Amino acid sequence: MEFWVLYLAVGVFAGFLAGLLGVGGGLVIVPVLAFIFTAQHFPAGQIMHLALGTSLASIMFTSVSSLRAHHGHGAVNWSVVRAIAPGIVAGTLAGSVLAAHLSTSFLKVFFVVFLYYVAVQMVLNIKPKPSRDLPGAAGMFGAGGVIGAVSSLVGIGGGTLSVPFMTWCNVKLHQAIGTSAAIGFPIAAAGAAGYIANGWMLNDLPPYSLGFVYLPALAGLVVASVLTAPFGARLAHRLPVAKLKKFFALLLFTLGTRMLFSLL
Repeated sequence: MEFWVLYLAVGVFAGFLAGLLGVGGGLVIVPVLAFIFTAQHFPAGQIMHLALGTSLASIMFTSVSSLRAHHGHGAVNWSVVRAIAPGIVAGTLAGSVLAAHLSTSFLKVFFVVFLYYVAVQMVLNIKPKPSRDLPGAAGMFGAGGVIGAVSSLVGIGGGTLSVPFMTWCNVKLHQAIGTSAAIGFPIAAAGAAGYIANGWMLNDLPPYSLGFVYLPALAGLVVASVLTAPFGARLAHRLPVAKLKKFFALLLFTLGTRMLFSLL
């Protein structure tokens, strides 16, 4: 029962932060799930795979509500979604296959490096200057492939990568954020499918696992995060978001360092 409460608590926090700061809940979900799964004595070699797969599966649900909200405000550039989606799906599936052959230790190190990258970006408010137009079909496929592959390796919806890419290509910020929400669904769906398929035949996974997706954790995350994301979105217009981003960056540094110490 205490683990069910923890899953709900993680979902509440991740959903609230996603609505408040516009960042993917996976940045919080993955490290905290890794700590909880370790406490539940799940197989050590599968902990990060389960955390990543479960995170992506939860984002598949939460991205739909975010997508609908942005679409309602006309902030989704569907031509960009159509152009980048094939590369997104291919890269995400390839990343999930690669992840199945990587050790939990390697995935933890990769995730920690990515956490530090996002935290530094938030503290320094680093934003690429618009300097070019969106590339052609081949360029969009390649960009989508990179975004999808990295997202599947760190269990996020891709906004941390796709928003800077689109703003660099002169897409207006509000449209980049809305379009990123739409891109998050194929990333999450393809990633979850890949983690399910690559863990399907393993015999040492915990009960109630669907491949590398742990269903009890998924249920708690989805129920809580879908309910709390709208509250975070409303508060985003009332609270000093710049200061909140620095607080969130400190949280990411803390989670990353805690995960790094778990490797030593």
